[in-house]
Amino acid sequence: MRFAIASFLAHALTAASSFTPSARRSFRTSSTMTASTLNDVSTFIDGINTSYEQLHREFELQFWGTKMALSGPQYSTAELTRTKGEMEDFLADEEKLSKTRELLKVVPEDSVEAKTLKMLERTFGCYIMESEEAKTLRAEATKIEGGLEAARNTLTLGATIDGKFEEMSSVGLRNKVRVDPDEATRKACYEGLTKIGDFVTDNGFVELVITRNRMAKKLGFLDFYDYKVSNAEGFGKIALFEILDTLEAGTRPIMESARKQFAAEKGGESALSPWNQGFLMAGDITRRMDPYFPFEKSVEQWGRSFAAMNISYKQATMDLDLLDRKGKYSNGFCHWPQPAWVKPNGVWQPSTTHFTSLADPSAIGSGYTGLTTLMHEAGHAAHFANIQMPSPLFSQERSPTSVAYAELQSMFLDSLVGDADWMAKYAISREGDAIPWDLIAEQIKATHPYKVFALRGMLAVPYFERALYEMPEEDVTAESIKALADKVEKDIQGGLSARPLLSVPHILSDEASCYYHGYVLAEMGVHQTREFFLKRDKYITDNPSVGPTLTEAYWKPGNSESFLSLVENLTGAPLKGDAWVNELKQSVKDVLKEEKASYDAKLAQCSSAETDTDVDLDMRIRIVDGDSVLADTAEDGGFLETCKKFEQYVQTRFTKA
Repeated sequence: MRFAIASFLAHALTAASSFTPSARRSFRTSSTMTASTLNDVSTFIDGINTSYEQLHREFELQFWGTKMALSGPQYSTAELTRTKGEMEDFLADEEKLSKTRELLKVVPEDSVEAKTLKMLERTFGCYIMESEEAKTLRAEATKIEGGLEAARNTLTLGATIDGKFEEMSSVGLRNKVRVDPDEATRKACYEGLTKIGDFVTDNGFVELVITRNRMAKKLGFLDFYDYKVSNAEGFGKIALFEILDTLEAGTRPIMESARKQFAAEKGGESALSPWNQGFLMAGDITRRMDPYFPFEKSVEQWGRSFAAMNISYKQATMDLDLLDRKGKYSNGFCHWPQPAWVKPNGVWQPSTTHFTSLADPSAIGSGYTGLTTLMHEAGHAAHFANIQMPSPLFSQERSPTSVAYAELQSMFLDSLVGDADWMAKYAISREGDAIPWDLIAEQIKATHPYKVFALRGMLAVPYFERALYEMPEEDVTAESIKALADKVEKDIQGGLSARPLLSVPHILSDEASCYYHGYVLAEMGVHQTREFFLKRDKYITDNPSVGPTLTEAYWKPGNSESFLSLVENLTGAPLKGDAWVNELKQSVKDVLKEEKASYDAKLAQCSSAETDTDVDLDMRIRIVDGDSVLADTAEDGGFLETCKKFEQYVQTRFTKA
């Protein structure tokens, strides 16, 4: 693992530390550049910033409107395609790249201006296509993707249960596969998920794969996967899979052993069926834990947890669309129509965040998954709200921003939901009771020996997409894609997956395709970052140094530094998978001992501490449901008052008769 990372570390992009307004003023007053040159540089950078900010906002508003199925006539697939094209055309202007390189020759190498120009050079390089054919193919791919997405939004999903078709979203189907006690129901819901693959391969995905690959090859890349990872991470597909292959080989024996143990414990090979594995591993425990994760309290618990870690959103505005509904995009995400940045006069521009999850509060397990998603997407929002650099292009989520860098922040923070000390304080029933230790212990015993299954599930997506884009063009058909997906699931996960690869929404959209490797690299970083905090501070939950540490080390620089450099700078070691693999190898007995000690300590602390009557995240929050505003901190008196209003709304709407 160390050798694999060292082999490409030299190619990863690095830069200096984060910008402050005072540093910019200091540079300008001491610069040896002529006033005329300085004015040229400033005018160019300021023009790029202003124009990009507007184009970015227009695209992101369309992205939100179409993904959330908002009713306004201003939202349409055609407008989404147009605004995306205009934004990318702006970034793909060769004259801008030429001017950037010209100005880089006249600014001091260690100046703030040079840092910004280098970032612009990297960004323009990700979008400029010297081949006219590639540009045409790019436009064609965008059009195909738009049509596929529009068709996907109209797809009716569900399962035939007891002879009657029951309509459900992909989230609802996955939830029933995981927690429904009836095997026939779980199998029917799994089969409902497999219909997504049939639909997408019949409605443009084949053509999209072919067109994406043609475009990438015209630009000189091995294929579309190589194109995407090179732009996002700064190193190519071959270097990426040096890392993933090491992790895959190192965990394959653990996976094979875990599958044998699981089948032996749970009644034979049928336990490994995709509709049985998740339920038999923890389905009953999930049902019994459900009362301690009431969904209506999730916003409040997220806010209290982040506030206790001193995480601030620096005057941001956030729209949260948390509830599942028909026509809504079938995956949680967090985007920023307004990136955070520091303007030329030193004025701070706070971010505006749109983030969504797909909760069904009436479903068993929705509280846990909804809260985990909330912690995840709120982690993204905290990260991008705290980027303090002199251009909005440092704080946008597309290339050259590293996928792994972005996902590390959110996955580190959502990992807390599984910690016993976090649950001791925040997993509280509607009656005010903390989750009992015995239930946590049962969950550890049921799931810890099989944590490798989640790792292998993450690996399956990049291995599938690599193989998909390596297929000869003449072999790319609906049937061959579906056969490939099944083959990869069996090879990487040991059998068919409860979440079929072709139901993973990331593979369809341009922004998220060939992206999933970022979760794997990020998870490596999560375990390494957790190890750092536990060694330095002994705890993470409610640790007031977590927010400031993450802000300084990970968040402020934005995409001015590489993912690998940031992890090494904080943890003191190159990125490696040791911490993750060591956790997989840890005995259940040792895990129980550690978690019991942290649970008891936190429970004792909570019993003697007063509950905070104010939570300040330095942010305006609007909780919405499509076009409807459910609660607003600016209108309802503050964070806790807004949480209470949302809680009452959920209780009223989803109270069972």
